[in-house]
Amino acid sequence: MVNSINHLHPGGDFRTDRQAWSSGISALSAFLLWGMMPIYFKALGALSPLEIVAHRIIWSMLLVGALSLILYPFDVIWQAVKDRRRFGTYLVTALLISSNWLVFLWAVIHGRIVEVSLGYYINPLVNVLLGVLFLAERLSRPQILAVALAFASVFSLVVDAGSVPWLGLFLGVTFGLYALVRKKAGIDPLLGLLIETALLAPPAIGYVLWLGAEGTGAFGAYSPRVDLLLLAAGLVTSVPLVLFMIGNRGLRLSTIGLMQYIAPSCQLTLAVTCYGEVLTPAYELAFGGIWVALALFSWDLWQRR
Repeated sequence: MVNSINHLHPGGDFRTDRQAWSSGISALSAFLLWGMMPIYFKALGALSPLEIVAHRIIWSMLLVGALSLILYPFDVIWQAVKDRRRFGTYLVTALLISSNWLVFLWAVIHGRIVEVSLGYYINPLVNVLLGVLFLAERLSRPQILAVALAFASVFSLVVDAGSVPWLGLFLGVTFGLYALVRKKAGIDPLLGLLIETALLAPPAIGYVLWLGAEGTGAFGAYSPRVDLLLLAAGLVTSVPLVLFMIGNRGLRLSTIGLMQYIAPSCQLTLAVTCYGEVLTPAYELAFGGIWVALALFSWDLWQRR
């Protein structure tokens, strides 16, 4: 039998051909879905970001719970739920992802998608840095050059803004830390999301019920279209996140970092072409530098494999 295992070396990412395709396609699909996500949440622009986040948590928990019961034996789910040693880890990841969701929604609803895209351009650089500092990942010289070029491209956007882009930095750093903590802990993508949303569900349910009692809740008050969009929040939230965690588990964090330029590129395109936000010459220059960096990084990985 031909041995399909590729020995790991600096710059190598995949242990088997099947893992290569599964991880790569999962990560790519997640980034494309995230890139298109502003379209969905713009349709809910009349609602408060906090209420939308509460619905994302509730419906995601129910959907992921149903999927977990289908895909896993009950004793496996129970062992994951009752693992007290990981409670602190799940609490940290739950707070990181929920705060990221809230800031993202606020920015999209308030017409600041360009800043959202900046945040997710910064995020891959955060991932590369975290991978080198905490996971002992090494970069080849072409990869270092690619990262430096991408950093310079993003930095040109910071210079053009004339101030520290706190919104973008928050989005980039919180999601980078979320990926790092889950990768180091070896958390199952689906069961991890189930536990995270279960931890967040009590305050989310309480908030939605309180809004309903006050007569200010959106569910059932606007139209069937709004109700369906809120119900679909579970799918919109869970599917790309699970795909991302599958890809994140099989790829080096630095590789995930460079692939993540796909999502902000889609977001920035939507911001300019669909929602009338301004694309400055600095953004045009940054786009060129970022895609050259991606091409260089991908070429080096291909050569090494």
